[in-house]
Amino acid sequence: MAALAAAAGACFVKEVLPPSLDSSSEPPALFDGTSRLYIAYICPFAQRTWITRNVKGLQEKIKLVPIDLQNRPAWYKEKVYSANKVPSLEYKNEVKGESLDLIKFIDATFEGPALLPDDPAKLQFAEELFSYTDDFNSVNYKSLPSPGDSVAAYDKIEDALSKFDDGPFFLGQFSLVDIAYAPFIERFQIFFAELKNYDITTGRPKLALWIEELNKIDAYTHTRQNPQELLARMKKRLGILQAARL
Repeated sequence: MAALAAAAGACFVKEVLPPSLDSSSEPPALFDGTSRLYIAYICPFAQRTWITRNVKGLQEKIKLVPIDLQNRPAWYKEKVYSANKVPSLEYKNEVKGESLDLIKFIDATFEGPALLPDDPAKLQFAEELFSYTDDFNSVNYKSLPSPGDSVAAYDKIEDALSKFDDGPFFLGQFSLVDIAYAPFIERFQIFFAELKNYDITTGRPKLALWIEELNKIDAYTHTRQNPQELLARMKKRLGILQAARL
């Protein structure tokens, strides 16, 4: 599993990314048998599915359709996904949503390197870590405008990365678990460093190595966003929250 995943990442060929579709854009030829992954470049949940697609080498099998979340096309909600959020996957005339469900579905349904192990102990731990992602993200976002419990959350991540010793990733070898956490840790590392002068890797060598190794996977790094743009958006979000409290 790991060697195949690493090979897929290493052999990743950069694609020309399509422009985001907005309210003035015509829809693609919906439900014509083409598999389409609807994302927003800036969205960490969508980034999970984008990374999975890339690592499995599915650029030709699953077409990327980026949506402008600030100016969404009406047809997306009306004709594609009534929840009107990303990510979603158009596959065999059906549309599926929810990022954790989608990365598992893409891994299980499409060709390419397997991104979950066969080892029962690792699979059980994978499910525990999938279940923790929402709490992890919530704690971190709450910790940005005011003191929170993010230190304990990162200590838990460090412990999780210490469970298996056959590689630097959560299950030892690269898997969907790493993909589930990567977009969020990518952002939180920037936000905490810039907004709270806090380095999430200090005293956490496993986490530092995880980030280092993750950034060697082209299929992931091609999905990374401009740190300054991410930071600007978060500052705006925090400003709105502060104004709402006044």
